[in-house]
Formats: sequence, C-alpha cells, structure tokens
Amino acid sequence: MPMLPALFLTLSMACAGTPPAPPADGAKAQTPAEKVGTPAAPPLEASQAEAVFAGGCFWCMEKPFDKVPGVISTTSGYTGGEPDHPTYQQVAMKMTTHYEAIRVVYDPTVVTYPRLLQVFWHNIDPTQDNGQFCDKGPQYRSAVFTDDAGEREQAESSKKETQVRLGAPVVTEVLGASTFWVAEDYHQDFYVKSPERYTSYRRGCGRDRRLQELWGDAAGH
Repeated sequence: MPMLPALFLTLSMACAGTPPAPPADGAKAQTPAEKVGTPAAPPLEASQAEAVFAGGCFWCMEKPFDKVPGVISTTSGYTGGEPDHPTYQQVAMKMTTHYEAIRVVYDPTVVTYPRLLQVFWHNIDPTQDNGQFCDKGPQYRSAVFTDDAGEREQAESSKKETQVRLGAPVVTEVLGASTFWVAEDYHQDFYVKSPERYTSYRRGCGRDRRLQELWGDAAGH
C-alpha cells in the first residue's frame, strides 16, 4: 500500500482520533471551562428555526450551509449521546455515544427545511454506515435530528427520495433531537480559520471525489 502524505495523516488524526492543537493562525486556545466540558447551544430567537445534521467530520459540514441564503449561523458540536458536556477528546476516543454534528440556525421565511435537507444529502455519502469517507467510527455516522413529527416526516420523505435517486440503500438515521453541545472554539469555522488545512483534509479524505461520484454537478449544493 502506498505511503500516505504526512499532512494527510496529521489531518486524518485530527478529525479521527487525537485532538488537534488549536490552529496557530488566530483561533482561540481552549479555555479551562472548555476542558471541563462543552456548553449547550443557546436558545433560538422567536423568528429563527434550527436544523441539526451529522455528516461525519463537522469541519466539512459548516461551509456548504453557510453559503445558503437564509442560513444565519452554523455551529459545530456533539449531539445524540451521553454523557452531558462532552469534550472533543472524549468523543474522538469513543468515550461517549455522541455524533459529531452541526447546528444550522436559519430564517424559515427565506429558506425551507426541505432545502436544508437537500444540502445535507449532497454533502454526505448516505450509503456509508460506519462513518463518512476516511473517518470511521460511531461518532462519524450520518443522521438527521428532528424536533417534531413534521420535521421527521419531511426527513423520512427526503431520505426515501434520496434512496431512489442513488439506487442504493440509504443508511442515514432519522432521530429525535437531543441537547446540542457546542464544540470547542478551535473547531468553529475551521474552513475560515485554516483554509489550507481544511482543503487538504477534504482532498486527502477523498470527500470531494466521492461526492462527485454520487451527486455529479449537485455535489456540495
């Protein structure tokens, strides 16, 4: 088997096991409070809605949603598991049952939930059942976390449509929402803070190549 580039090995470990050091290009270092545990996501404003998706490494899931008109913010974090206030190290070392996920806060008068579901599918491989791309393990499983019966119905319908389009079983779970814990600051907006590392990680992990195979021109949109 050919040797993988050292940069790829470093980046793969960053999202697949050992916590990375905070980037040296402006990201805030982890605080003592963050080492103890992560905070729950703040409440929404009255005019806002949220959608929570797990699509493998959360570094790679913020950018596609940030480009969507009507999306107010994206946040990387952990959800769908125990115990409370998980840290990245705990999640990465499989000491919890959480998924790496993102919280998308949006204006429902501008963008619809079905549109966000479409963006989600086009940025994952929903046929993979033990992670995403080069990241393997339960914390990298794909899932849609729904707040109510209406969202669940829309998510299940979208999942069926995706399965028909791909002509293959879609194993992505549709689950009830639970507390969303905000990941450490150095994970937030990683594609902005460390664009070269982000791009190299995506390429080295085979993410963009596989998305193109699955979705063609719709990949990433």
